Amino acid sequence: MTLEVNLDLVKKYNRPGPRYTSYPTAPHFNTEVGEKALTEHIRLNNLNSDRDLSLYFHLPFCDTLCWFCGCTMLVTRNKDKIANYLDYLYKEIDLIAKQIHPDRKVVQLHLGGGTPTALTPDQIRSLGIKLKQSFQFSADAEIGSEMDPRELTEDHISALAEAGFNRASLGVQDFNPKVQKAVNRINPVEMVSEVVDWIRKYKFQSLNLDLIYGLPHQTSEDFEKTIDQVLKMDPDRLAVFNYAHVPWMKPHQKLINESDLPTPEVKLAMLKMIIERLTSAGYVYIGMDHFAKENDELTIAQNEKSLQRNFQGYSTKSGTDIYAMGMSSISQLDNIYAQNFKELPTYYEKISAGILPIQKGYILSEDDKLRQETIMRLMCDLELDFNHMSRHLAIDFKEYFKDSLSRMDGFESDGLLTMTKDKLVITNEGRLFIRNIAMEFDAYLDKSEARFSKTV
Repeated sequence: MTLEVNLDLVKKYNRPGPRYTSYPTAPHFNTEVGEKALTEHIRLNNLNSDRDLSLYFHLPFCDTLCWFCGCTMLVTRNKDKIANYLDYLYKEIDLIAKQIHPDRKVVQLHLGGGTPTALTPDQIRSLGIKLKQSFQFSADAEIGSEMDPRELTEDHISALAEAGFNRASLGVQDFNPKVQKAVNRINPVEMVSEVVDWIRKYKFQSLNLDLIYGLPHQTSEDFEKTIDQVLKMDPDRLAVFNYAHVPWMKPHQKLINESDLPTPEVKLAMLKMIIERLTSAGYVYIGMDHFAKENDELTIAQNEKSLQRNFQGYSTKSGTDIYAMGMSSISQLDNIYAQNFKELPTYYEKISAGILPIQKGYILSEDDKLRQETIMRLMCDLELDFNHMSRHLAIDFKEYFKDSLSRMDGFESDGLLTMTKDKLVITNEGRLFIRNIAMEFDAYLDKSEARFSKTV
């Protein structure tokens, strides 16, 4: 089903707002929540040992600096430096694993960065062995890794497959050589196609390709050519991100010539083209930046109302505790968030002392939990069934959220949702504005709105 984009509505609703990979969002984390708080919550969660695990490992290294990058990353070609990091990561794995009930199974694992494939193939194999020694995996676990096609070899893909990885997320961004040069990321279509062939050769179950719009020299017409080339690769999923130019936060973005960036009008035209082109090609617009084939697990989970949202974006695994390891990574248990130190020396120092390297976190209040679940269900299910939510949350949902629900008239008059006495349903057109609608259930926005990227 092709989804048409109304640019007048995009202009109306395009204001700063959270992405809701957590609620409350990361700006509200505080240093009063540290290693002791996380350890206590691990102990309490182990009492319910049938709760599954989702693991995230942050591998921050890249061979070269992409000037658009907004990640927590470090540039190095020194494999010894990466080996040293892995030594500390293994120690952190030991600290976490010994506290987790041995019967609990890993149903999901993801390597992010940086670029996990900055590791050598042998380092990837070593990591795979360590993970299998430290945790018990379910037979159908989703085990994925981000990949940079540059300097990637077939042996990297072979090593990942040997280590049990079955999902690949490949960074593409744009195939236009002029754009690639302007952001210092050269990965021609032939290079990416070869990597895609390797991924299929080793029978990975799922392939995601990442694109970015809003980069220097991009136009709607040229970016559509990249979309066409990507569609020929037939990925299962696509993530198409809006470039945020924030050189005051990421100083290396000053290397980008601001005069080469597309105007807001050009970016809106690109967004319209992207959504309409991908949905016309058979991809379902899951929400936010994500598209998936109709038979993909993300689409099925959304239809079955079992889709979840966390720091890695949309996820098919519900009811899991997320344990994140590596510098800057964020763990999420039932009612606590805990973020590791972002500075490598401090991260190493804490681990050397046998302490979980937690810098800050957040313990959710009862109101936080109610709003967290409401925002997640809205963003994942694209609806709120008031009677179901009342039973699920053990509250009178319409009464508890009467102020939020009273602010839906404008969205409804713009055709972004429909609301009856029993249910709020997001329309197809409203999927693009789901962040705006979710913001009406956020109790913290009045103090922190300016910290976030634009919603569209």
